[in-house]
Amino acid sequence: MENILSAKNISKSFNGTKVLKEIDLSINEGEIISISGPSGAGKTTLLNILGTIETPDLKNDSKLLISDTNIFKLNDKELSKFRNKNIGFVFQFHELLPEFTCYENVCLPAWIDNNNNIKERAVSLFNDLGLIDKLDKKPATLSGGERQRVSIARALINNPKIILADEPSGNLDSKNSEKLYDIFFDLRNKINCTFIIVTHNQSLAKKADRQIIINDGRIV
Repeated sequence: MENILSAKNISKSFNGTKVLKEIDLSINEGEIISISGPSGAGKTTLLNILGTIETPDLKNDSKLLISDTNIFKLNDKELSKFRNKNIGFVFQFHELLPEFTCYENVCLPAWIDNNNNIKERAVSLFNDLGLIDKLDKKPATLSGGERQRVSIARALINNPKIILADEPSGNLDSKNSEKLYDIFFDLRNKINCTFIIVTHNQSLAKKADRQIIINDGRIV
């Protein structure tokens, strides 16, 4: 398997408190990785750094390679472009914009990238996720599970190499949580996308190809 992400000596402090401590991590293309651990262990901070949203405390040998791109050497404009094209995000509360239709929400990352020829891909994603009748609906008219599926379609619209999900089932009941994880595995098998998922749900975390447990800022 080809390595898609490699992180070396990743630490992060907030107000003098070290939240992450010398994290080393390597992830292969097409892997589904779960990250779990107690509250305050540093899971979301690590996810945000891997997703290029936050910057760690940089040391001489700190490194974050995604698809052979050295993230710490990109300027802000290059980083924004790289993130939008290569990384998709799924959040606990879906973060859909209520004033836009589901179709518009899904297409926004592509439109930001000046890609206006994505109607066919968007419709295909809605079809794959069982949402074809929701294209022109507003998010408020959908169930929680349907909204989360729309957010997955949005994360996938630019055909990213990696999807990062922060407690994606945290706002769903157990039945919809199971469905969500089935969707992740189906998508991995279909498009070979890599998933990194932060979750408190142990039964779901154990379904991943590999479970990473963080405690007190370190991988244990």
